[in-house]
Amino acid sequence: MTSTRHEDANADRFVAAIAARMTARVTQVSAAIRASLEEDITQLRGDPRTAELLGASVEANVVTILQALRYDLPVAGIQAPPAAIEYARRLAQQGIPATALIRAYRLGQRRMTDLVFTELHTLAIPPDERIAVVEQITAILFDYIDRITEHVVSVYDDERERWLDNQHSIRALRVREVLGGRKAVDADALSETIRYPLRWRHLALVLWYPESEADSDAIARLQRFVRELAETLGAAASPLSVTADRVSMWAWLPYRAEPGDVVGQLRAFVAGRRDAPDIAAGAIGAGVEGFRGSHRTAQRARTAAVARGLPTATVVAASDPGLMTAALLGGHVGETREWVDEVLGELAGDNENDERLRDTLRVFLRTGSSYKAAASELDLHFNSVKYRVGRAVARRGRPIGDDRLDIELALLVCHWFGSAVLRPAPSR
Repeated sequence: MTSTRHEDANADRFVAAIAARMTARVTQVSAAIRASLEEDITQLRGDPRTAELLGASVEANVVTILQALRYDLPVAGIQAPPAAIEYARRLAQQGIPATALIRAYRLGQRRMTDLVFTELHTLAIPPDERIAVVEQITAILFDYIDRITEHVVSVYDDERERWLDNQHSIRALRVREVLGGRKAVDADALSETIRYPLRWRHLALVLWYPESEADSDAIARLQRFVRELAETLGAAASPLSVTADRVSMWAWLPYRAEPGDVVGQLRAFVAGRRDAPDIAAGAIGAGVEGFRGSHRTAQRARTAAVARGLPTATVVAASDPGLMTAALLGGHVGETREWVDEVLGELAGDNENDERLRDTLRVFLRTGSSYKAAASELDLHFNSVKYRVGRAVARRGRPIGDDRLDIELALLVCHWFGSAVLRPAPSR
């Protein structure tokens, strides 16, 4: 009996030591698990805000698990972290299957187990005590994942049911089916169902508020804003709007003929409103394919805006020079960051000086390598442009003649995505 208590005490001590060592690098551990989940489960590769919430959920779960291991906390008394609950709600709102959420926890458990056991092998644990340590860790991890999965799936189910009730049911479902493009569409019949003229021309919008402004009135405010916007921009019929999540909405404004400078009017309208949300505008499209295409380009514009971290209230549009190219190149931010670093070298630094040099070089190349034209656009002296271009080339570390197209594209991506694709500033 005494020997058993001694072995249990030793196991507790080794488990606590492992948890303490992993807690010291919890951010790194969490990032590894998140990357593994995003690689294995395609449904989790969502928009930037949802991806960020996945990271917060993973880290919150990792912290909680390590605390349970370190202090031998009973799993029965542990509640799901708030970030994990909110992430389950977000997946429910976006229609991502619950199976993806369940699989994330199972794969996360496996990856966490691998990382814990890697740490275990670094400790000098006597062979006769190693089994007790492994059993204790395995039991706690299993019990935690089993309990938390049950909790978050329950949250998911409740949120999904509530969300569907609030989704203008059939109308929203039909719109999403059109966007999915999986079925042949009878444009006239569907236009009657969703009360929107699919054969006309469309301007698609994505509108959203910052998470800090999320409240029960956010969607109602967006709906009112869309109605007023449609009237101001001369839409030929009532707009169509579909809730995307608790702080964002998709909308379409219909036109019988090609509208004028509708994006310019949109920016003017937003400039005069204190309650304006962020808005991404797609390219004008006609018919069912134009309905889909305008929405697709609006989503890409939004992705660039969110990655860039532009100030609110911001309007970005698919027609903004270079934005669509940047959005396509920036589809996988991690890979894009590596490519930008390879193309631009030291010029890819995330600091004001390199940003100024990049902007000057970008305008210089876009204006046909004309110092005079670039100086006019940038409102700088000819010699200032020449000096900055020279400094930019020096920062890059090699000439700009042989791979000019790559340079222009990399500069364009930096302009739209900012810090997301740049080298982090060195810590002090």
